[in-house]
Amino acid sequence: MANANGKAATSLPEKISAKANPEANEATEIAGNIIYHAKYSPHFSPLKFGPEQALYATAESLRDRLIQLWNETYVHFNKVDPKQTYYLSMEYLQGRALTNAIGNLNLQGPYADALRKLGYELEEIAEQEKDAALGNGGLGRLASCFLDSMATLNLPAWGYGLRYRHGLFKQIITKKGQEEIPEDWLEKFSPWEIVRHDVVFPVRFFGQVQINPDGSRKWVGGDVVQALAYDVPIPGYNTKNTISLRLWEAKARAEDLDLFQFNEGEYGLAAQLHSRAQQICTVLYPGDATENGKLLRLKQQFFLCSASLQDIISRFHERRTTEGSRKWSEFPSKVAVQMNDTHPTLAIPELMRLLMDENGLGWDEAWDVTSRTVAYTNHTVLPEALEKWSQSLMWKLLPRHMEIIEEIDKRFVQTIRDTRVDLEDKISSLSILDNNPQKPVVRMANLCVVSSHTVNGVAQLHSDILKAELFADYVSIWPNKFQNKTNGITPRRWLRFCSPELSDIITKWLKTDKWITDLDLLTGLRQFADNEELQSEWASAKTANKKRLAQYIERVTGVSIDPTSLFDIQVKRIHEYKRQLMNILGVIYRFKKLKEMKPEERKKTVPRTVMIGGKAFATYTNAKRIVKLVNDVGDVVNSDPEVNEYLKVVFVPNYNVTVAEMLIPGSELSQHISTAGMEASGTSNMKFALNGCLIIGTLDGANVEIREEVGEENFFLFGATADQVPRLRKEREDGLFKPDPRFEEAKQFVKSGVFGSYDYGPLLDSLEGNTGFGRGDYFLVGYDFPSYMDAQAKVDEAYKDRKGWLKMSILSTAGSGKFSSDRTIAQYAKEIWNIEACPVP
Repeated sequence: MANANGKAATSLPEKISAKANPEANEATEIAGNIIYHAKYSPHFSPLKFGPEQALYATAESLRDRLIQLWNETYVHFNKVDPKQTYYLSMEYLQGRALTNAIGNLNLQGPYADALRKLGYELEEIAEQEKDAALGNGGLGRLASCFLDSMATLNLPAWGYGLRYRHGLFKQIITKKGQEEIPEDWLEKFSPWEIVRHDVVFPVRFFGQVQINPDGSRKWVGGDVVQALAYDVPIPGYNTKNTISLRLWEAKARAEDLDLFQFNEGEYGLAAQLHSRAQQICTVLYPGDATENGKLLRLKQQFFLCSASLQDIISRFHERRTTEGSRKWSEFPSKVAVQMNDTHPTLAIPELMRLLMDENGLGWDEAWDVTSRTVAYTNHTVLPEALEKWSQSLMWKLLPRHMEIIEEIDKRFVQTIRDTRVDLEDKISSLSILDNNPQKPVVRMANLCVVSSHTVNGVAQLHSDILKAELFADYVSIWPNKFQNKTNGITPRRWLRFCSPELSDIITKWLKTDKWITDLDLLTGLRQFADNEELQSEWASAKTANKKRLAQYIERVTGVSIDPTSLFDIQVKRIHEYKRQLMNILGVIYRFKKLKEMKPEERKKTVPRTVMIGGKAFATYTNAKRIVKLVNDVGDVVNSDPEVNEYLKVVFVPNYNVTVAEMLIPGSELSQHISTAGMEASGTSNMKFALNGCLIIGTLDGANVEIREEVGEENFFLFGATADQVPRLRKEREDGLFKPDPRFEEAKQFVKSGVFGSYDYGPLLDSLEGNTGFGRGDYFLVGYDFPSYMDAQAKVDEAYKDRKGWLKMSILSTAGSGKFSSDRTIAQYAKEIWNIEACPVP
C-alpha cells in the first residue's frame, strides 16, 4: 500500500497532528483522532503504522464515539427506568464490527477520506479485522441480527453471552478433508471490548446443599469461579441509541493459587481452579462424547445463566435500595428474560434459587416472579437437539438446582393430576424429569415450556409443528402460551453494507433510503420489475458482485471461476438434514452427463459454478465425509478440460459472516433443500432472497413464507411436504421405495472410484437399505432426488431467458420486506416482552 508520496504507509504521517476528539465527524478531525490512538493508545512498537496498526487505531477512534453514545443511552435508560429485555444466548455471530459501526453511524465517507489522508483505503483496513468467533450458525447470527434491530428500534435491551477465546474452530481443507484448528480472533485483542472490572460475580459448581435451622436452604462448598464482564457496544442505525452485548469471561482469584504447592513444584495442582476456570470460555460447544465434555458444556450453560441473572438482579436491587419501595413482585414489570433455545434453561432454577436462597422469597412468590419473567424460543424439532441432561451429572454439578427442578416437576405433575385427568397417561412424556431407570434425564425443553410465560417458534410452519406435534399436550393445558415469531435479518448488514451498488439502485428507484429501516417499502420495486433500465442497472450490480466473488474464490481456493456462469451457492452448517449430499449427488450426475455429451451438445448447456461451504461438527463423521466428497468432486471436475468450461465445483473454506457478505451478494441461485419439517426457519434463505437471488428449495422452515412473499413463480420448488414425510419413511421401512435411475447412476459413479480412492461406502450406506442405524435414507434424499433434478432443469431453462431471470431477481428482493429482523423484534417487544422504545433525546 502506497501513501500519497508513493511510499509504503508503514509509519505515522507527520503532516497530521494527533488530537483526541471523540466527537470527530469530519475527515481531518477523524484522521487526527486515529493518529492520537496510534500514538497514545499504543499496542505496537511506536515506529510502525502498517495496515494492522491502522485497524486498531481506527477502531479505537470509532470506539470513542460509541462509548459516548453508549454512556448517553444508559444514563437515559437509568433516568426513564423502562422495562428492559435481557437476551440470553450461547452464541452470537457478530462478523466484523468496523464497517458495520461506521455504516450505522453514517460515517462511511468521512472515515474513508480520513484513512486516505493516512495512506490507506477503508476496504483494506476493514480486511484486517477478524470475525469475532462467538458463534457457529444460524442461531448465533440471528442473535446478532436481533441486537442490531433492538438498537435501531431504540429498545431498552441487553445481550448476554460468553467470551469464547477460540470459538468453534477455524476450518482448513487438506487432502484429508476438513481439519479443525483453534480460532485466533483474540490472539492479540479485540478493540471493541471494554472490560468492566467492577462487574464481577461469583459462580459456584459442585458443593452441597446446607439446610438451616429455619428450614431455608443454601448452596455451599464446591468450586467458585469469577465471572468478569466485557462489554461490546452495539450501535443502532441512524439513532443515538447504542446498547450492549455483555460477554462473560471465567477467572479464578489470586488466592485460589496454592503458593505452597506451587513452590513444592506441584504446578498443576497449585493452579487447578485457575485451569478449570480457563476451560469454561476456551471453546464453543466442546466435544461432549466424554463425561468431562458433558460437564464442561453444562458448566458453560450455568455460568452464562448465573452471571447474567446476578447482574440483572443487582441492577434491580440498586433501584430497590435507592427508591426504597420497589417490591420483588414488580420484577417482571421491569425485567424480561428471553432464552434463545434450551441452552440457557438453567436461568429458570437459578432465578428461583437467587430469589429464595439469596433474597428470602418463599416458593410461591419466587415461582410467580420467575414464570412471569422468562420466555423461551424453540429452534428445533430434531430430537437430538432438544437437550436432555443426565440427572446424575446435574446432581453432581448443581445439587441445589436439581432440588428446585424436582419441586417444579412435582408441582406440575400434581396440577395435571388435579385438573386434567385426561392427560394422566401422558404424564411420563410431559414431566420435566424422565426417570427411566436405564437413563434418567432432565428434559430441558419441557422445563422451559412449563416455566415460561410464552413459548415461540421461529417460522409459521415450525410453530404449527410445535403446536400440533412436539408440544401438542402442553397447548391443550396453556392454549395462549404459544406464539410464532418468524425470524428476520438486519437489512443494514445484509444488503445496505454488503451490496452497496444494489442498495444504491434500490434507493434511486424507490426515491428514498427509508427502506433501510422500513423494509416493506421494497414492494415499490414490483412496478419496475419489467423496466429495461432497472434490469440493466440490476444486472451490472450483480455482475460487479460476481466479479468480486470470483476474485475472492481464486484468492482462497486457487480455483478460477467464470463470472458469466450461473453462480449456485449452498452455505450453511454441514448436516445430513440440510442435504448437502443431495446437492453434490446432483452435481455428480450433471458432470457424468456432460462427459457423455458431444462438444456441440455441451455448448448448449448453461455453464454453472456450484459453491458449497460450511463447517461440519468435529465429531460428526458423515458430515465430514460430505465435505471430503465435495472437495474430491471439485478436484476432478475442475481439472477436466472437456467439462470445466461448463461446470466448476468449489468448496468455500471456513464459512463465517465475512465470507457470507462476499458470497450472498454474488449469488444467483441458492439451495435451501432440507427435508421438509426439519429446518425450524433458516435465515440465510432470507439473506439470499433479499439480495435478488432465486431459491431452489423444499417447503420447509421460512421457505414457505418466502415463496408466498416473492411469488410461487419466482421460487424453484421440489420435494415431499412435511405432512408426507412420516408416511414416506414408513413406506421405506416396508420396502416400498423405488429409486430413480438418475439417483442410482450418481451413487454408482461415486462407487466407481472416479473421484479417488477414499472409501465413501459408509456415507452412501446411509442412503441404502430400509431400516437400521445410519441406514434407510432417513432424510429422504432418494425420494426427493428426481423432483430436485427436475427443478434444476427448470433453473437452467429460466437462466437462458436473461430478462425473465432479472425480473424474477427484482421480484425476489421486492418480496423480502417481511423478513427484516426489525419486524421480528417489534413483535417480540410488543407481544412477548411488553417493552417500549426509549430513544435517547
